[in-house]
Amino acid sequence: MTPEQKKLRQASMALVAALVLVVIWGINFSLQKFVFNVVGPGGFLFARYLIMPLCALALLAWRFGTRFPRITRREFWQLARLGFAGHFLHVGMVTYGIHWSTAFSSSLILACGPIFTLLILRFMGVEKLHRAQIVGVAVAFAGVLIFLSDKLLGGNWRATGGDLFLLVAASFFSWYTVAAKPLIERHGGVVTMAYATLLGSVPVLLLSLPAGLAAPWGDASLAVWASLVWSVTVSAFLGWLVWGWVNAVRGVARTAPLMYLMPPVAGLVAWLFAGEQYTAIKLAGAALTLVGVALAQFTSRRQALAREAPAPVD
Repeated sequence: MTPEQKKLRQASMALVAALVLVVIWGINFSLQKFVFNVVGPGGFLFARYLIMPLCALALLAWRFGTRFPRITRREFWQLARLGFAGHFLHVGMVTYGIHWSTAFSSSLILACGPIFTLLILRFMGVEKLHRAQIVGVAVAFAGVLIFLSDKLLGGNWRATGGDLFLLVAASFFSWYTVAAKPLIERHGGVVTMAYATLLGSVPVLLLSLPAGLAAPWGDASLAVWASLVWSVTVSAFLGWLVWGWVNAVRGVARTAPLMYLMPPVAGLVAWLFAGEQYTAIKLAGAALTLVGVALAQFTSRRQALAREAPAPVD
């Protein structure tokens, strides 16, 4: 097999892996809500952050043996901030947001992450927003308002609050994406992800401990346990490792648009298995939101960092 053929084969494998991941992540919204119905979001968080540090330690041991990479004191606090923003704030808020909202709404709101990445980069002076990007931001937020209009007009404040919670959570992951870049360049994605996970797990465990101890684990069926383990290990932890490989093979610019397939997958799964119903206005708002995000994200392809905001770690 020639080098060109190997490259094409690897690219094809990466595309298949990306599509499989999009389906897994789309399903995961309904899967998490299934687990929440038994142990609650607090119980899920507690279990998740008992498992995630073990996954991080196993990954480091597999990669480096017993001699983990050393970091400076300054890098320790940088990683601690990453862990706090990415796990305590982002994942914690996403978990409760999904619980209060619906699977389809959650997937769509979290797809707005690239919008916040652009705004953060603009605030930091890294990138200037072009006219088309500004239009894209406006279109996306207009789509979100249309999408939420039925909840707002119907006075469904619990679900609306969950969607707003998710919107803020998406901004925290965008900050995580931008702030992690220098550390990833110095230490690589595995070390950065693993150390941030270990440090970020501590406050999540402390906060979720009462809910975790009070959760009715004895009522959890085998399907609930399997869904929880799958959601944490495959969808969340292994999923983002594979997604990093896919980006390395295909490039972020070619891979990022596949993320916009996630809300349709999540909506279809929720409609088939969770009984969610969608009005024409809701579907129009969802479509407008995705168009706005795509326009804002891909107008300026010279700014690669603005495209490095995948869906959040959940």
